[in-house]
Amino acid sequence: MTGVSRSGVVKAGVMGWPVSHSLSPALHGHWLARYGIAGRYDAIPVEPVALQAALENLAENGFRGVNLTVPHKEAALEIVDSIDATARRIGAVNTIVVEKDGTLSATNTDAYGLIENIRAGAGAALAARFDGRPVVILGAGGAARAAVVGLADAGVAEIRIFNRTISRAEALAELVGETGVRVSAHGWGDAAEALSDAGLLINTSTLGMTGQPPLALDLARLPTDAVVNDIVYAPLETELLAAGRARGNIVIDGLGMLLHQARAGFHAWFGVDPAVDDDLRAAVLRARDQRAGAKT
Repeated sequence: MTGVSRSGVVKAGVMGWPVSHSLSPALHGHWLARYGIAGRYDAIPVEPVALQAALENLAENGFRGVNLTVPHKEAALEIVDSIDATARRIGAVNTIVVEKDGTLSATNTDAYGLIENIRAGAGAALAARFDGRPVVILGAGGAARAAVVGLADAGVAEIRIFNRTISRAEALAELVGETGVRVSAHGWGDAAEALSDAGLLINTSTLGMTGQPPLALDLARLPTDAVVNDIVYAPLETELLAAGRARGNIVIDGLGMLLHQARAGFHAWFGVDPAVDDDLRAAVLRARDQRAGAKT
């Protein structure tokens, strides 16, 4: 059977360069133990020049599939055998499945992970935020691409993208396709003024992440019933989330996006639709903290 090692263990993993920082092994390892699955999920360091060979040898090496992290997400588009519409729109791959005939099918689950994280954190409140109110996105990188695709598919009416380089923000408008979503691109300095009628604010940039410059944004004009989401999860509560919480906004950290985006791959490889719950969050955070402690 494709994807089963000689020992009968189902194999999957994550490829990156470097990859030692990835929390995916702890995430999938928790699910494997929870559901009693005879499987393994490895961190697989792969240099960019070796990516094609590594992917083409997945079936031979007994893997059912892999996740991809930087710097391989875009390069894989030229290597796999089939790519679904979501990955094509986002322009990157993060999940690969080895099919029964050995071919490689690719998708991108980041958009799903982002939306499911926001749904879980906002609950019933989210429907009102999607009812014609604009969504403000900070940043125009890969995570912003996933956010635009996910939000357009979720039925938002308007997306406002703010980035230092406006041309990058403008390029994201093409991702909404024929959905009818209004998308506009703006300079970073105009973000605070655009919050007055927003229902959802998402930071997709690395600003505010540990080791990165702070995210300076005045939330004074943001309605107090708006939802604030930061895809950063190191630290778990960024200054943006702390500021939103202090003024009464619903705030959602970025860890849930990592957890939810992993579900589709786990289901495809191991045959179980896993639960994202407090136990999983705690296990992944312990792994993160242990890794941070090992570096000090």
